[in-house]
Order: sequence, then C-alpha cells, then structure tokens
Amino acid sequence: MFLDFEIDELTHSIEKVQTGESFSTEVIPLSKNDLKLLTKKNSWQFNWKEEFNDSTKSVYKLIIEEQSDIIQGLVSVIKKEDYLMLSLIENASFNLGKCKMFKGVAGNMVAFVCKLSLSYGFDGEIVFAAKTKLIAHYEQTLGAVHIGGQRMIIYEREAKALIKNYFPDYKTE
Repeated sequence: MFLDFEIDELTHSIEKVQTGESFSTEVIPLSKNDLKLLTKKNSWQFNWKEEFNDSTKSVYKLIIEEQSDIIQGLVSVIKKEDYLMLSLIENASFNLGKCKMFKGVAGNMVAFVCKLSLSYGFDGEIVFAAKTKLIAHYEQTLGAVHIGGQRMIIYEREAKALIKNYFPDYKTE
C-alpha cells in the first residue's frame, strides 16, 4: 500500500489549531475494544480491524493524555529483520482538512515509529512506500530520502531529529 498522509506541521506534540495550545500525548498499542470505534461510519477510511488482526503488524493509537478515550490517529508498523516499515497511518477525520481540530498528529506518529525503531536497535530508521505525488512532500517535511520506486527511508539523523522534537526527554544517544 502506498501511503498518502499529510505532514501539516512538525509541532512538539499536537496543537489545537484554534488556540495553538499544545497537549501531552501518548502512543499506545491499540486494543481489541478500540476496534468497534474504527469504522467507516465513524469516518475512518481504512480497515483497522484487518491491520489489527494481521500478526505481522503492530497497531498503535495516538491519544491526548487527559482524553484517553478519543483516538487522534493510528499507525501500523511491520518489524523487519533490521528496520521498521510504516504500513499504514491515518489521522482521525476531525484532524484532517481546513477545519481540523489538531495539527502535528501525523508527525507525532511518524516520530513515534522512529522512536520504536531506535528501541529495537535499528537506529531510528523507518521505511515506507509513498504515493508518487507526495515523495517531495516527505523529503521536505520529514527529511525522508527517496530510494527508488515509491520507497522512502528516514535515516538515523532525521529520525533522531523527529524523536527529539516530539519526545524531548527520550535519550537518542
């Protein structure tokens, strides 16, 4: 699957668009109970139940610490032999478009995957397949490098910069 997510802004957490207020977030594993909320009826575009049930993937949700019952975004990751692959990523519908509630959601989730990669000893590097029209966007916003076809990689230096931005207390050295 080719990813089609927008990095609206690299914030230090997620920020309420109307006020600029920053909120502390957590990225935690998705639970089976969460799946009943992740439907097309509730404006989720992808089949997260399928991602969740795929034993090769790990699915995580981004939440605001004080609002743990509201999912801000989702990310699915595949652990390979020496890197992590970003399988799928989606902002909640209320965090999309001109009337979005929070900005920085996708950047937060990408930074989390880089942090997870670092914790596995993969230097923070992650790989993903981008839609062609977004390759330049990911190069500019994430420092990702186009490595052929539609594959992109975020190398160690850029990964650590993303981690430091979103998770300043996390030791990257």
